[in-house]
Amino acid sequence: MTAAGQRPGDRRVRLGRAKPQEFQVKPLRRVRGAPAPATSLVLLFGVLITAGTILLMLPISSADGSATRFIDALFTATSAACVTGLVVVDTATHWSPFGQVVILLLIQAGGFGIMAGSTLLLVLFVGRRTTLRDRVLVTESLGGIQLGSVTSLLRRIAIFTLVCELIGAVILSIAFTSGPEAGPPGDPLGIWWGVFHSISAFNNAGFDLTGGFRSLAPFVDDWTVLLTIGALLTAGGLGFAIVGDAILKRRWTRMALETKLVLATTAALLVGGTVLIGFTEWSNPQTLGALPAEQRLLNALFESATLRTAGFSALDTGAFVEASLFVVMALMFIGGASGSTAGGIKVNTFSVLLIAITSTVRGQPSAQAFGRRIPHAIVYRALAVALLAIAFVFVIGLGLTLTTEATFIETLFEAVSAFGTVGATTGITPELTDPSRLIASFAMFVGRLGPLTLVLALAARARPVPFRPAVEPVRIG
Repeated sequence: MTAAGQRPGDRRVRLGRAKPQEFQVKPLRRVRGAPAPATSLVLLFGVLITAGTILLMLPISSADGSATRFIDALFTATSAACVTGLVVVDTATHWSPFGQVVILLLIQAGGFGIMAGSTLLLVLFVGRRTTLRDRVLVTESLGGIQLGSVTSLLRRIAIFTLVCELIGAVILSIAFTSGPEAGPPGDPLGIWWGVFHSISAFNNAGFDLTGGFRSLAPFVDDWTVLLTIGALLTAGGLGFAIVGDAILKRRWTRMALETKLVLATTAALLVGGTVLIGFTEWSNPQTLGALPAEQRLLNALFESATLRTAGFSALDTGAFVEASLFVVMALMFIGGASGSTAGGIKVNTFSVLLIAITSTVRGQPSAQAFGRRIPHAIVYRALAVALLAIAFVFVIGLGLTLTTEATFIETLFEAVSAFGTVGATTGITPELTDPSRLIASFAMFVGRLGPLTLVLALAARARPVPFRPAVEPVRIG
């Protein structure tokens, strides 16, 4: 009790009631995330094709000074940017020097873009979504490149591209300046031919300057030209990662599994294609049958290499027997290595499926090769790419059949060539109608970026699951 006779609890203190406060919260603005890397690559190629189409439509791009039709300019720009080589107008006679430079720049940008872009997307994806062990394996497969050194990776790819193209340009310039096709001996035009064909060959584009839609027919007996172009398109079809790993490791046992698969399968396809084309065309008087024995072997080897990735041809592809056309279609559908300038479903995809089939026949529980086991997810993605590619070629072939008057084998060959971004043709490309040219352009664009985008999309959707459903067998066969 206090001195005043009051207890502490007798005193009351009143506090003022706090007035409620109102707050107005504005709805948050939706922020769009950055587009997926694969989407960015597709958009960049779309912009490249659009710019190329506009430039090729200009009167300065044509040899006679007239404006080129939109359909023809779009087809040519798509073929160049997607490093295909199919042409509806003759590159040597229709386009002016300015137009040829535009085509060459499109080829260079498209080839380097797909080689650097696909490799970088692999690095970025592996760096974000896989285990440390997987990162180390990919690092080894890229020639010891650190996953974070993007600038260093781009520099190495650029050096690899320029060195190959420079060596090829020097050799081809010497060959062209000494021959009559590019003018009299010593004509500077031969240097331009050397540069153009070197860049076109390394990027597996198939564009040429010989005129008359002849491709490399004037050099059917020129060992220097054919072997140089064959080496360039093979290096471009392997890509930086495979060549870099092979040069860095040197010994077969130390190479990455991907490098072993690509090199072994490429060698098998090259030899097998040479044997089959040589067997079916050896007595054909319109192709190999018109050449001496040693030149038959050279051209069979060259056709096997170029018709799988590039589209150059020293022989008249339209004169091939149907058996040879089926062999070439199989080679075009497979294509070159992943991350290279070549197209198709890629040698890597074909190798994985072949290994899966072999392992299944042997009764092995998983796909195995060279003492390594390939994850089931990789096999599933390879199967998805192959089956969707077959379905796409079927649709494109049907579209071309409905819009052209060519035979079935010719339209199917054209569809496979467009999807594989090869550029080989039986001669019907200049005769395509406008609707069929649009269909072929779409096929080239999808064939260039479709498999890569599909693989990245499938890989991005992969998520760990907390449980696995019960197993129930399904009858097969």
